[in-house]
Amino acid sequence: MNKVFERPAALTDVATHYCPGCTYGIAHRMIAEALDGLQLTGRAVGIASVGCTVLAYDYLECDFQQAAHGRAPAVATGVKRARPDSIVFTIQGDGDLAAIGTAEIVHAAARGENITVFFLNNTIYGMTGGQMAPTTLVGQRSTTSPAGRDASRAGRPIKVSEMLATLDGPAYIERVAMDKPANIARAGRAIRKALANQAAGLGFSLVEILSACPTNWGMTPKEAIARLTSEVVPYFPLGVYRDITAERGQASQNGGEQA
Repeated sequence: MNKVFERPAALTDVATHYCPGCTYGIAHRMIAEALDGLQLTGRAVGIASVGCTVLAYDYLECDFQQAAHGRAPAVATGVKRARPDSIVFTIQGDGDLAAIGTAEIVHAAARGENITVFFLNNTIYGMTGGQMAPTTLVGQRSTTSPAGRDASRAGRPIKVSEMLATLDGPAYIERVAMDKPANIARAGRAIRKALANQAAGLGFSLVEILSACPTNWGMTPKEAIARLTSEVVPYFPLGVYRDITAERGQASQNGGEQA
């Protein structure tokens, strides 16, 4: 009998610590599949930051470095500059990347550092107690916004992909979601492209991965996936926000037409 489905070699054979229904584990598998497919696992160095993503080093068969809360892009920059042949990626949640790490991600993107960032956005602080995050939706309840996020007091959620796409430095930015098979397949392609871009020396790539957090949303796994589709994706639209390879191809095509 031919085997048609198996665990990626870059994914460790260990039990997960994630809550039932959390989609972070799917993202880890997508990263492992991309590392395998591109034959980059032996060169890869992951940067684990603080939050639910902190134990990523337990799940991926590559070197890892722990970073302080929000500082993963700075650590990744140091590793990549010291070992330019390495494939360096960060795995960060929204509380980490979009709050305490805002300056780090903005300046790494602005410099066009040749690193890859996987930004898992579940609109809430997970490991630290379910507090309101910079990406928490208006009206969404959390331990620090029990009546729901009030835009007049807390502002509106930060759209990281759109914000970083205004900079000249990034090579590739795409937002994907872990809510249905077609979108998960699309996420896998985006993750692979982001890593391939780094291997080709194209510069900074970020894949924002919209994820579900049943525990801190106070929902069943099924309800959380439904909310991801009906509420989170509409506010954070999926799509490519920057792709210099496509832009260069379009510019070349336009130049040819003008000639």
